[in-house]
Amino acid sequence: MKINEVESLVGITKKNIRFYEEKGLLSPGRNSENGYRDYGQAEVDALRRIKLLRKLGVPIEEIRRMQQGTQTVGDGMRRHLVTLERERQNLEEAVKLCELLKERTEPLSELDAQSVLEEMEKLEQTGTTFQNKQRQDVRIRYVAPVAITAVLVAVLAAFMGVFIWTFVTYPADSPPLAVLLLVELVPGLAICGILYALFQRIEEIGKGEIDDAKKY
Repeated sequence: MKINEVESLVGITKKNIRFYEEKGLLSPGRNSENGYRDYGQAEVDALRRIKLLRKLGVPIEEIRRMQQGTQTVGDGMRRHLVTLERERQNLEEAVKLCELLKERTEPLSELDAQSVLEEMEKLEQTGTTFQNKQRQDVRIRYVAPVAITAVLVAVLAAFMGVFIWTFVTYPADSPPLAVLLLVELVPGLAICGILYALFQRIEEIGKGEIDDAKKY
């Protein structure tokens, strides 16, 4: 079956299916006629297992060990429970601080944030890890693709403009109109492709898809 069918059947995006392939967790065969990836029931079952473990927060490397048979599911879960217990302790410390701040009556403009940050730093020195939501600001993720798209479109548009200007200003020295249209068609199609890729990227960001490689 094709990747679109697998995406619909398992509920994992094509982007993440490709990611798992890159990480060696999935190895679909190739269609001998067209060379495309050919997914079967084995790949569907493997993706369902991966989906289950990822929803529990199990790292890629742990899943790989389980797949390779170097550790059982139970071994992997025991290792993962250690991580979850550490995260629970971190969360409990965050809850304690939030409980203390809940009793504060002053407006934010008068809050002595430095004293609270110093307390958090002391806890961090003992191994506590707090969430850093500023790293999860989704809007920042839009900046890079939009900026790159703008630059590429501007360059291609300038290229097209130069040819049109040359044709209008120096018609005698310019190539035939058919050649000019063909030359203009190539960057025009490239611009359409770039804009389509930007649309897809923005759609992915809007869905909240995460780059797993940064987390694990």
